Amino acid sequence: IFTEFQGLVGDIVSGTVHRFERGDIIVELGRTEGILPKTERIPYEEYQQGDRIQAYVLAVRKGVRGAEVILSRAHEGFIRGLFSLEVPEIADGIVEIRALAREAGDRTKLAVWSKDEKIDCVGSCVGMRGTRVKNIVRELHGEKIDIIRWQDDIQAYIAAALAPAQIGAIAIREDAKQAQVTVTDDQLSLAIGKKGQNVRLASKLTGWQLDIHSAPPTPIAPT
Repeated sequence: IFTEFQGLVGDIVSGTVHRFERGDIIVELGRTEGILPKTERIPYEEYQQGDRIQAYVLAVRKGVRGAEVILSRAHEGFIRGLFSLEVPEIADGIVEIRALAREAGDRTKLAVWSKDEKIDCVGSCVGMRGTRVKNIVRELHGEKIDIIRWQDDIQAYIAAALAPAQIGAIAIREDAKQAQVTVTDDQLSLAIGKKGQNVRLASKLTGWQLDIHSAPPTPIAPT
């Protein structure tokens, strides 16, 4: 059993909620049980005994009672696994998730790229009428997902990462991987996000330190 599940580390497995132990969920996985620790759960999720559950296999270790399969729904790998299951282009390796930043239960940003220029990487992940991403959001109980196109042009990439805010100008210091981003006053709160979440996730996604500054809109000269 240890060897079998060792080979599943990094994959998504399905099981049934069996019981609860000190805040952890014990999941029936067939030949063995998995442990979904409280620290690896998505905040605010509630389960009942007998509920079906999907989770990411985080680790397998040898315990007193045999193999212990540690599960996670908060890990970034869970998002990658769900997209691989839902998007054939990712499963086939045509579309790649180049970067991912997540605050479990609240919001995820991911940057995708296509090996084939004829394949729209963002459209593939969203699906027709949004069906693919909606299925993933449903599995995550409403966690917001922003999907952007990964780009070599760092300024364009940073601007996309800060969506839905509209960006004015970006000045970069490449040696320090710092960028000063200017937005109009009406876009400032959107760029920063609630409790700084939007800029924090964008910074993690791009790997750059992002400083947001506001500037008044340029007045239109009279004609």
